Amino acid sequence: MNGASRGALAAARERLDALTDNTSVDAAALADDLASVTALLHREVSLRRVLTDPAQSGESKAELAARLLSGQVSGEAVDLVSGLVRSRWSQSRDLVDSVEELANTADLTAAQRAGGLDDVEDELFRFGRIVGSDTELRSALTSRTATTAAKSELLRSLLGGKAQPVTERVIVRLVTQPRGRSLEAGLESLSKLAADRRDRTVAIVTSAVPLSDRQKQRLGAALAKIYGREMHLNLDVDPAVLGGISVRVGDEIINGTVAERLEEATRRMAG
Repeated sequence: MNGASRGALAAARERLDALTDNTSVDAAALADDLASVTALLHREVSLRRVLTDPAQSGESKAELAARLLSGQVSGEAVDLVSGLVRSRWSQSRDLVDSVEELANTADLTAAQRAGGLDDVEDELFRFGRIVGSDTELRSALTSRTATTAAKSELLRSLLGGKAQPVTERVIVRLVTQPRGRSLEAGLESLSKLAADRRDRTVAIVTSAVPLSDRQKQRLGAALAKIYGREMHLNLDVDPAVLGGISVRVGDEIINGTVAERLEEATRRMAG
C-alpha cells in the first residue's frame, strides 16, 4: 500500500486495538463479521468503488456503509468499517485488503487472549511447510474447480481438533477466499500478522539437525540484538544444508551453511 491507503490502514489498526483492548468485545465474532464484509466488498466491485470515491464526502460514505451493514454485522464492525470508508484510499482494492487484515488481526487477538498465539504462529508455519512439500494437497486446496465446501471439509479433516481454532479459521478463510493471492503468500502474511501481535519479527531458521534449546536461545538473542526487536524463530530441518544454519528475516537471508560455502567456492572456481 502507498500514500493515503497506508495512513488509513494505520489509523484503522489503532481503532481495532482500542476496541479489542476491551475484553467485553468478542474478538472472534468481530473477526467473522469483518470477514463477511471482506467477502461483500470483494464481490461487489461497484460498491467498493463508491465507498472509496474521493469525490464523495467521508461522512456520506460512512452513512452508506452503516445503512448496508446495520443488522447484518455487529455495531463494532459497523463502526470500524465506517471509520475506514471515511478515510481516503489510493485504490479501491486497498480497502478490501485492509478489512481482511483487520479480520485476521481480530482472530489473532482472540488467540492471544486465550494464551494460544504462540501455537497459532507455529501451526501456520508448519502448515506452510506441509503444503510446500505435498503437491497433491496444494493442488486440492488451490484448485479452481473444487468447491468451497470441499476445500473447507478437507481443511477440517486436516486441522480439526489438531490445531488451534483460530489457526483453522484463518486458514479456511485464506483457502476459500484467496482473492488472487498464492497460498504461500497468504500464509506468510498471516505469520507476519501473528508476530506483530507481540511486536516481534519472524526469522525462518533452517538447519541440518534440530537446534538445542540453548542454541535457539542464543540465536534468538543474537538476532534480537541485530534487528532491535524480539524475534520469533520458525525452525525447519533440512539435511541438504549440510551443516550450519540459514536464517531468513523478510527478504534478507543470513546464510552460514556448508552447502552455501561449497556453492560459493564452485562459483569462484568457475569464474
